[in-house]
Amino acid sequence: MNSMIINTFSYLWSAKAIDAIAELVDNGYKTFEVPVSSPHCWPDELPESERTAIKARLNQYGAKIRSLNAGGYDVNLASPGANMRRKSFDHIKSVIELAADWGVPEVVISPGTRRPMISPSLENTYGWMYESLESLIPLAKQGGTRLLFENTPYCFTPTIQDLAGVVSTINDPSVKIVYDVANAAYIEEDPVASLREHHESIGLVHISDTGTDTWGHDPIGTGVIDWDGLGSVVRDTCGVNNVVLEIIREEKPVQEFAKAMQDLKNHGWELEG
Repeated sequence: MNSMIINTFSYLWSAKAIDAIAELVDNGYKTFEVPVSSPHCWPDELPESERTAIKARLNQYGAKIRSLNAGGYDVNLASPGANMRRKSFDHIKSVIELAADWGVPEVVISPGTRRPMISPSLENTYGWMYESLESLIPLAKQGGTRLLFENTPYCFTPTIQDLAGVVSTINDPSVKIVYDVANAAYIEEDPVASLREHHESIGLVHISDTGTDTWGHDPIGTGVIDWDGLGSVVRDTCGVNNVVLEIIREEKPVQEFAKAMQDLKNHGWELEG
């Protein structure tokens, strides 16, 4: 089964995650990544009774959440303030607990950010992040989840080399990378070469298109991504089952996703349906 994972990001403000999933299941999709953001999906707003009800609906739909994306704007594992690192840790802990409740195997996290003017040293920033991870990794294992670091342009580790370095330093199977090809292309990194070289450190791949002037998560073929090359390297490495479609369009997402699937097939991607 060559089924791609669908990110519910487009529904961030219009629907709760489970209702977005219900609509997408009706359109033939089965596996999802859910961004953790209020009111779409927020651990603090989901009492146990509601978690149980959502799990029952997922089972009823035959749907699976592959990953929860804990987000990067409100959380900073590399903050200079110890209590801010603790708040970030607590948030990710709550996401890991939600993942455990729903049987979600992967939690996407951000390494953290540095303030842009008179930044703290990279050495200190890495130190704070590793300190946060010392407590998080055992929790993730206990919850039956893997932590996946995402490459984002505003983080202090924007490149695949940066993140591959972190993963090899940690050297634990419960920490890998989610490689976002649009984020990479926006900073003018070559996603095809990077995925080929670093695929052993990568657990999931996020796909969408982007230009280099404006950072986007746009429809296939509207930006700079080489979709033929990417399809070929995905086939050789992680496989389509580990690819997340993360086109973000609030208007008519179902049609956008259907068009993306067709566009990918036109570029030689082997997808079902």
